Amino acid sequence: MANQTLTFEIGTEELPAFALHAATEKLGGMFADALDGAGIPHGEISVYSTPRRLIVSALAVPEATEALTETFRGPAAKIAFDADGNPTKAALGFARGKGVDASALERRDENGVEYVYAVKSTPSVQVVTLLPDILQNLITSIYWPRSQRWGSRHEHFSRPVRWLFAMHGDAVVPVEFAGLTAGNTTCGHRFLAPGPWEVASADALIDVLREHNVVPTEAEREASIREQVAAIEEKTGLVAELPAKTMAEVVNLAEFPTVMVGEFDELFLAVPKEITVDAMLVHQRYFPLFNADGTLANKFLITSNGDPKFEANIVDGNQRVVAARLYDAKFFYDEDLKRPLEDYVERLDTVVFQEKLGTTRAKTDRIVALAKAIAADAGATGQEAADAERAAYLAKADLVTGAVVEFTSVQGIMGSYYAKAAGETDAVARAIADHYRPRFSGDDVPAERVGCIVAIADKLDTICGLFAIGQGPTGSSDPFALRRSALGIVTMLLSDKGLDISLGAAIDVALASYAAQGIEFDAAAVRADVVDFFITRTKVMAKDEGAAPDAIDAVLAVSVEEPVVFMQRVRALVAAREQQAETFDDLATAYARANNLRDEKLGTNVDESLLGDEERALLDAVAAAEGKVAEHLAGNEYAAALAELANLRAPIDAFFDGVMVMDENETIRENRLRLLNRFVAVFKDVADFGKMAKK
Repeated sequence: MANQTLTFEIGTEELPAFALHAATEKLGGMFADALDGAGIPHGEISVYSTPRRLIVSALAVPEATEALTETFRGPAAKIAFDADGNPTKAALGFARGKGVDASALERRDENGVEYVYAVKSTPSVQVVTLLPDILQNLITSIYWPRSQRWGSRHEHFSRPVRWLFAMHGDAVVPVEFAGLTAGNTTCGHRFLAPGPWEVASADALIDVLREHNVVPTEAEREASIREQVAAIEEKTGLVAELPAKTMAEVVNLAEFPTVMVGEFDELFLAVPKEITVDAMLVHQRYFPLFNADGTLANKFLITSNGDPKFEANIVDGNQRVVAARLYDAKFFYDEDLKRPLEDYVERLDTVVFQEKLGTTRAKTDRIVALAKAIAADAGATGQEAADAERAAYLAKADLVTGAVVEFTSVQGIMGSYYAKAAGETDAVARAIADHYRPRFSGDDVPAERVGCIVAIADKLDTICGLFAIGQGPTGSSDPFALRRSALGIVTMLLSDKGLDISLGAAIDVALASYAAQGIEFDAAAVRADVVDFFITRTKVMAKDEGAAPDAIDAVLAVSVEEPVVFMQRVRALVAAREQQAETFDDLATAYARANNLRDEKLGTNVDESLLGDEERALLDAVAAAEGKVAEHLAGNEYAAALAELANLRAPIDAFFDGVMVMDENETIRENRLRLLNRFVAVFKDVADFGKMAKK
């Protein structure tokens, strides 16, 4: 029985770039599952894709499936059949589950006990009879965020399907979809080699495509683009900016990418480079070029899917397009500069922040109040405090400027330019530019404390407001990206910007501003939810850092509310255990034992006259540790607090080795339990060591 390659191609109009990438990643697994589900053996599966096609190929697919006989042991015969020999529910259920009739069940003796068996025979089937349905179902199973119908058809796909290719070895698989029947022809590059082109076998398809100007994988197209860009950089002395997101889109916009150099009028270099770069990257998918000193050059890179012979025409057309965008950018920028940034603040009353939470102007007032409170808590005074308040007032003003309305991704950045032009301080301008940071995991935090203060105020206001109206994240749904905002706040608090503040106090100020605005909510319940939300996010950060789950649980158990405190304690606990693994493991075990024995009703007043040597040694050690641990915690010196706790290991070990806690004498027993109560109490504000005890 010969094994041959099976290749299937879905030819389409140009598919959306990111949707194509997602489909490409999943297609191989879907194909493998489909073949496995039909009992069709196969070898390695490969997936290829271009803007006009999805291709999946499997090696070593046989002409027929293997005949299969499977034997399953069921219940004992005395359970499977009644006294009259009729099948019971147990036999009927077993037979049904194995896909056989109850009458076909066999009885077999095993060491004197009779069991029923189901023997299921699956005959060999010609694979060619199975493939049409499998491949048709594969087409309809591909997920697209948006799909469409075309012509008079009822079938759906991301874009109209124009041809199908399906071959097993040198035989065509007659798959049907949307009025098309698969054949042995494919199409090449739309302009350079359209075809159709005949393909001799399933193995030959990729070679035929390469011969006709189709680069069949994302990786190859990206490598080609980068190689061409590098050659241009070497020739011109300029440096290209190749953002990953834009590159991921560009590689799925061309089947045969050719990189060309375009140029725009130097007049536009007077416009802030961010808006010019935005016009090129976001709106046109051009790569900007920079001079060696980092300044923007008046040249850019086009990734064309056209015929390189017509490069001059292609470049000219793209230059006309980018010129129009840049004229718009310059016009809006010049118009925006005609009034100071402060004048735009009142116009924020026309922008709704959230239907129940009011306008962006109202949000601005709340941010100002919150920024003032955070700045005071952080010890900001004088010019720094004034800059934080001023930056908070102006942070959202650029949302109603012409440039940001047209080029939304430069919000904040344009505000910083307008602030400088209006004579605001450098710190205010930088804070306006930075207050959306960090925008994603790994992004930089604002460069200065003023920016961090405004960024925290902005993000915290949004989180508290949405929780107050019952729109916090649920499950995987987080439409307002509150989880990202919370992680951003914690990242800033953990950074080296010197923001030693109480997040709990800031939450109180934020919620008070909403209450003053007339929004009704249960302040205590919302506060608890917001605090828990931040601790949950911080727990995720700790896990991502590699902290052990039991260390995280040990700190969580003592009800820490401040994310910074939580992270510092987890880090200190992890470090201490790594440095003194045996000490902390044994201490955790002893703590768990003491915690299990203690009786809170008895209190902690120990009668010293009843103590033996081991008991007195433990009491002295606990008494010494109590004050020192409290002192270290007050100074946020968690490593030092843990070191003091580590000193309790020897006396608690000696206590358990030499003392019978549950003495027959009730007075002695209760005194020893009071001692354990006092021992456990030393740990209560640091961590629950019982969570770390060896199981």
